[in-house]
Amino acid sequence: MSVMQTRSILCFGDSNTHGTRAMRDLGDRIRFDKGRRWPDIMATRLGDGWEVIAEGHPGRTAVFDDPIEGTHKNGLRSLHALLESHRPLDLVIIMLGTNDLKARFNATASDIVLGIQRLALEVLRSDCGPEGAAPQVVLVAPVPILEAGVLAEIFAGGSIKSKAVPSLVQNVAARHRFGFVEAGKVASVDPTDGVHLDEVAHAAIGSEMATAVNKYLS
Repeated sequence: MSVMQTRSILCFGDSNTHGTRAMRDLGDRIRFDKGRRWPDIMATRLGDGWEVIAEGHPGRTAVFDDPIEGTHKNGLRSLHALLESHRPLDLVIIMLGTNDLKARFNATASDIVLGIQRLALEVLRSDCGPEGAAPQVVLVAPVPILEAGVLAEIFAGGSIKSKAVPSLVQNVAARHRFGFVEAGKVASVDPTDGVHLDEVAHAAIGSEMATAVNKYLS
């Protein structure tokens, strides 16, 4: 009797992959329970034969050292370690760019997306896929933000830039033949803080991602 081979997916993201709830004050650290975050919902929809590894770090940027929260928030600094610790990986899903919108980075939408592209190309240069090949990549354009609540000042000017990000990410995905999902087509942010997702959004993104994974890896 043959044994079904398990395929592994790394979800590399920020607080919206971690499952952080909308913040009512800057010390808020409440998180949705396991099973209610989008990577868990995606895993349930995919069913048996898949291992979904959620690596969501609140505050994670694509490539920027955060002068306030610390250099450990730079996704590029942690990517290779995570690829190697979880290999072999069939697929890496990258959903980043939201924290790069913070006013402290003063980054254009184009530069934010170039940072996301840098991460994806690092995945392709790795040997962390099956049989020493590189994993495949799906880029997820995050949901556009609002400037609201306790995070409004931190993300001042970010709302307009966030609306420009999806088409730029789609262009990168097309150029390099990555998979692409626009999360903002199925979900919106919680208006409480304008950045984080509510439970309905997690469910919608998880379902959309399962569909995308099945299509991309079929």
